[in-house]
Order: sequence, then C-alpha cells, then structure tokens
Amino acid sequence: MRRLGTLTAAFAAGTLLLTGGLTACTSAPPPSRPAADDVIKAATRHLIDACLRRQGLTPPQPGSRPAPAADQQRVSDALFGAGRTELSVRLPTGYVVRGHTDGCLAAAQQRLYGDQRRWFRTSAIVNNLRPEAAHTHSTLAEVRHRHRAELADWRRLRARALKSAKTVLATGTDPSPKGTTHA
Repeated sequence: MRRLGTLTAAFAAGTLLLTGGLTACTSAPPPSRPAADDVIKAATRHLIDACLRRQGLTPPQPGSRPAPAADQQRVSDALFGAGRTELSVRLPTGYVVRGHTDGCLAAAQQRLYGDQRRWFRTSAIVNNLRPEAAHTHSTLAEVRHRHRAELADWRRLRARALKSAKTVLATGTDPSPKGTTHA
C-alpha cells in the first residue's frame, strides 16, 4: 500500500510537471518590442557607420583599442562635421548650443527626421526644459506650456524618425546617395 502511495505521488508530480511545462510553453508572453528610442538609436548608428565606411573610415566600436590621434580626428570631423558651426540655438538659460550641418551625424538626422535644422533646434529646446525651469524658477508644467509648439514639433519629428528608422533597419541599407554626408 505504501508503494502504491509513492507511485501515485510520483505520477501526480510528473503529471503536474508535464502540464505545467506545457502551459509554460504555450502561454509565453509575446516578445516585447524595442522602445522607440532604441530603434532610432540603432538606425542612427547604422547610418553613421555606413557613412564613415563610405569615406574609408572605421567606425569606432565600444571596447576596441583607440585609434591613433590623427585617425581619431579624421573620424571625429567626418562624424560631427568640421569648421564653423552652421546651427545655433540660444536657450533661455543663456547657454548656446551649436552644431554642424555636415558630417555623418547630421546626414543621419536629416535622413531620419527629414529636417536636420528643425530637429536640432527643437531637440535642443525640449532636452533643456528642466534646466530652463530651474533657471526661471518655474515649474516644469509652466515651462512645458510655454514650449507646447516645440513639444508638438518634437513629437511629429520623432514619429517621422521612428518610421524612417524602421525602414532603414528593415532594409539594412542606407538609401541615400553614395558618399553623401551633407544634410
């Protein structure tokens, strides 16, 4: 009788494991989608790397040995642009943010956002709402209200960038003309 109880318990445990295992296999949560920021960052990186390679440069890779200083400067100029900055936004905090319209980053922003100048201005303002609130002794809600047009523009540009980023990542290619680095 004791043996029958042990077999019954073993059978019950095995059945529970089997059905539990099947349940776990069939009711797995759906795979999560990457966040919009991650998709846009991945497409930006893809476009930048392709742009640098078209210029005969090796894109910097995390964890790799640093290139010689002269090579680093060439990559930096190709990535961020060189010479006089063409873009400038004075923030309410008094700081001035500047950027280039040439370089691989500018080209990637133009490709994804559709208007690199507008994205530069809008993102500089939106990314500095908290410092503006602290500087003007306002609440973040008040600052957001003052910049509702920029926030709406930022959302429109981000939506376009997400759509473009999905296309870039799905095709795995940069559809911009070979060698193009200007916005």
